[in-house]
Amino acid sequence: MTLTLALALAAAALTACTSADTTPPPAPAELTAQAGSATSVHVMWQSAAPADGVTSFLVFQAGRLVRELPADKTMVDIAGLTPQTAYGFTVRARDAAGNTSPPSASASATTPAAKAEDRQPPTAPPRAAGRALGPTSAVLSWAPASDDAGVTAYDVYQGTARIHTVGPGTTETTLEGLQPDTVYTFTVRARDGADNSSPDGPPVDVTTPAGPGQRPDTAPAEFTALASPGAVTLAWTAPPTGKETSEYELYVNGRPTTVIQFGTGAVPAGRAEHRLSVTEPAGTVWTVKLRARLPDGNWGAFSAERRVVLAAP
Repeated sequence: MTLTLALALAAAALTACTSADTTPPPAPAELTAQAGSATSVHVMWQSAAPADGVTSFLVFQAGRLVRELPADKTMVDIAGLTPQTAYGFTVRARDAAGNTSPPSASASATTPAAKAEDRQPPTAPPRAAGRALGPTSAVLSWAPASDDAGVTAYDVYQGTARIHTVGPGTTETTLEGLQPDTVYTFTVRARDGADNSSPDGPPVDVTTPAGPGQRPDTAPAEFTALASPGAVTLAWTAPPTGKETSEYELYVNGRPTTVIQFGTGAVPAGRAEHRLSVTEPAGTVWTVKLRARLPDGNWGAFSAERRVVLAAP
């Protein structure tokens, strides 16, 4: 056999083994649309399964492509709409080979009437509560807010990220896609037809249970952060790991900042406290959380995240 023939046969075999991917991913499921203001609609859908290989989502309004999003985004606000108008949306998924799914089931929403010169935000929802439904879901409820022109939506935040939006008549919702053995801090804001948002409602801590085969209760509990002149005092309850927990990693504004260590004989039993000296200007905002070093050397789950405004010295 000549070298040329051998190379040709090898190329043919390689082509046969690497046939092009022509199978499209399934259509996105559970599409919803909710008017957020007189000129915007919030569209949400279920995330794709990892096996589907989705790399992006295409959002269509009346058959016209209006947004393209990466696969890790499953919600979007479509703005620039007309008040008192009905809009219909569909979403398609696309994979790395360029295959596009069929359209999802359609979801529609009608924008409310615009209110001229409405600069008054709604009140914050006065009460809120939540509980885990399982390792990856939770239910959150709140008391209604009020607004002079009427509330048009409620936005659920986890930290500073908006993760869910529901209509004005809804005061309870289920949150999916959470991580097991994790402490979440949720807040709810009300929004009116002019897109004015209320202050945060009261924070709600929800701890999801561990999944199958996971170690439970690795997050520090009852975490607090209190500012005083020149300092922030942190306090928490150690996780029940079966041994003394002498080392904690502190995150400030989403970044690891320091490791808090308690020396031999100084490890607190139950409730722990640590005082941080601060030099940043008064009014600086921190978000803080921490996690414990477990007996096996790994870091455990994070505590709830707290927002603290630094005080003047």
